[in-house]
Amino acid sequence: MQTLHRKLYRDLWRLKGQALAIAMVIASGVMTLVLAVTTLESLSGARDRFYASHHFAEIFVEVKRAPLGMLEQLQRLDGVNLIEPRVRAAVRLAVPGYGDPVRGQLLSLPDGRQPLLNRLHLLAGNLPEAGRDDQVVVSDAFAEAHGLAPGDELEAIVNGRRTRLTLAGIALSPEFLFQAAPTDLMPDYRRYAVLWMNQRALSRAYGMEGAFNSLTLTVQTGTSKAGVMDALDLVLARYGALGAHTRHDQQSHRFIEEELNQQRIMATVLPAIFLTVSAFLLNVVMGRIIQTQREQLAVLKAFGYRDGELARHYSLLAGLIVLVGWAIGVALGAWASSGLAAVYREYFRFPEMPFGVPGWALALSLMVTLSAALAGTWHAVWRAVSLPPAEAMRPPAPHRFRRSWLERLVPAALLGNEGRIVVRNLARYPTKAGFSVVGIALSAGLLMIGAYQLAAVNEMIDQQYRKVLQMDVELTFNEPVATSAIGELRHQPGVLAVEAWRHVPVTLLHGHRQYRTSLLGMEPNPRLRRVLDVSGRPQQLPETGVMLTRHLAEMLDARIGDELEVAIMEGRRERVQLPLTALVEEPLGVGAYLRRDTLNALMRESPAINGAWLLADTAYTGELHDALWEMPSVASIGLLAEAERGIREYMDETLLLVATIFVGIASSIAFGVIYNNARIAFAERARELATLQVLGYTRLEVARILLGEVALLTLAAIPMGWAFGIVFIRLLHQAFSNDLFRLPLVYTTQLFGFAAAGVLVTSLIVGVLVYRRLGRLDKLRVLKAVE
Repeated sequence: MQTLHRKLYRDLWRLKGQALAIAMVIASGVMTLVLAVTTLESLSGARDRFYASHHFAEIFVEVKRAPLGMLEQLQRLDGVNLIEPRVRAAVRLAVPGYGDPVRGQLLSLPDGRQPLLNRLHLLAGNLPEAGRDDQVVVSDAFAEAHGLAPGDELEAIVNGRRTRLTLAGIALSPEFLFQAAPTDLMPDYRRYAVLWMNQRALSRAYGMEGAFNSLTLTVQTGTSKAGVMDALDLVLARYGALGAHTRHDQQSHRFIEEELNQQRIMATVLPAIFLTVSAFLLNVVMGRIIQTQREQLAVLKAFGYRDGELARHYSLLAGLIVLVGWAIGVALGAWASSGLAAVYREYFRFPEMPFGVPGWALALSLMVTLSAALAGTWHAVWRAVSLPPAEAMRPPAPHRFRRSWLERLVPAALLGNEGRIVVRNLARYPTKAGFSVVGIALSAGLLMIGAYQLAAVNEMIDQQYRKVLQMDVELTFNEPVATSAIGELRHQPGVLAVEAWRHVPVTLLHGHRQYRTSLLGMEPNPRLRRVLDVSGRPQQLPETGVMLTRHLAEMLDARIGDELEVAIMEGRRERVQLPLTALVEEPLGVGAYLRRDTLNALMRESPAINGAWLLADTAYTGELHDALWEMPSVASIGLLAEAERGIREYMDETLLLVATIFVGIASSIAFGVIYNNARIAFAERARELATLQVLGYTRLEVARILLGEVALLTLAAIPMGWAFGIVFIRLLHQAFSNDLFRLPLVYTTQLFGFAAAGVLVTSLIVGVLVYRRLGRLDKLRVLKAVE
């Protein structure tokens, strides 16, 4: 066996370039697996620990106003464990030295102590003292964004009344790990705050003495949450309950869960693609490497080496390449995880979130990688070692010459001598050429995935913030107000246009499917908040019926013309039937739209609105903000430009970062495939190339023969690569579609051009490397006759 070990080391050194190229392909799959698994483990572990230690609630209920005396009745409901009432109120803040409007929400705390559920993790200061009406605890992200510390003061408007608040402490909460405003998709720490205040003080300021408008609770082990929620909805219906919901519909938890789902997809889909390509490449490369060692293999068998020993030898060769790739992949995955950790710590406010590659992830990645390697090499190895020595010692029988269809297709004058040699060689080995084309095409398809992510994210944001949302400012009122407020808003400084809206929480039902959302009532022909059809054209709202985003309609399995049952969760809480009249194409969120007057009629109310969108002259921004600050009925002021900036920053730091890494990985795979194809072709045809040089062909003419074959295979692979890319993109599109956001299907000329350019540039680099190696060809050695 020592002889075989020496041969193994020599083969590895001789094939170091090819081995490293294969190892990088394997490293790409391992890196994506380690990155996704490490991120998944860290995020889910940090979340679960914080939820458990700070008693995160399991069920949430919002009501208009319910008496505290209801608690005893609610506690007796079957399955209820811990229950805690609280007051929730919208608040507007003025931060010293900061000009933009700041919105937020105030939550009550039991006077002077921690709540039973959703306990605070204090980072600085203390809880508000019992009996103090002016002290609050502020969320750490907001305090960090403005450089606030305990003892600082803020001016606030609560329920239309001005007050001054003193910061008693800075804290984290399991309820706001992802701290975004209820109407926003991304956090804006400078313009949105969460504050906690003593319950007695907040109840007095918000007119909730002896009452609550928010309820959190946990359930007993083994209890059906659905049964508990039904009971809560029944008891609290007369108090304006908007419907109990679980963590799944709680904004912060839902976003974290979607992020974890994406990491689960990354941990399965992407490594599977990469490792499949690796297995395919190993099968092709090992088969052709062994073919070049046909005579060595025969000699070893003639000297008594058994088939099993030779199979182990070549398996070790493949195994060492795999181990090198696995080690590189683990190191790159750990490095990428540490970089991604900093991004996640910015958006998910955990007390601690350690990032480290778990031992089970190392074992899993090694097992998966070795399995892929085994699948890719066993057939090639066993086919080689099963040849009898006498047959293996003979050179392969020469191929019978005949003009192929490929050679007849191109006029002889255009081919020339070098062209005929290239075409005939490809025609003699169609299976080998086919495998090479498929390998290059797969790498081109992977390049398209990375380029697609970059293009789709930009298209998604542009579509939402350039085509759908045309307003500059979004206002929300404390309570529904009369439409006369529209006239008042039109006369504010710099306001160019106003469109009002009314939204009502509902549950949409179709068959056995249901989804909780809001009906958004708008103008018949909305211009500041457009609704677009599949072709991206603005639509008018129909006189009757409701419009749904396509994704929501698919979740409900509803089609145009179907009747939807709408359970209204506000006012009279009636159930009505509405036809689905049209579909809306939007990349962010899901929604249900109808005319505002239709929604007012369904609610049996006079014309009322919840908020308004403003188109404003930027020259009057400061004056407009000051005027809106003085309006007591305004609960929050949202700036669309800042919302767009926030989501672009998040996408740049997460999805686009991952996409950029993905492009780099795909490029390394393309290089590995093309380089190995060229090097093996060089080894197989070394005798032929040396003969041509001896006959008088120049180095450049000989290189044209070898590289012409590589170029022809690459050109043939590009259309197939585009087809693979389309399939991969559709799979990725389906995997990453959810009700928070959906990457649009984008097929641009730049996308196809990027994939083609990637493999062409890689082929050019490989051509330079092979040309240099051709100059070092030992013609004397390769021209020795085979005995």
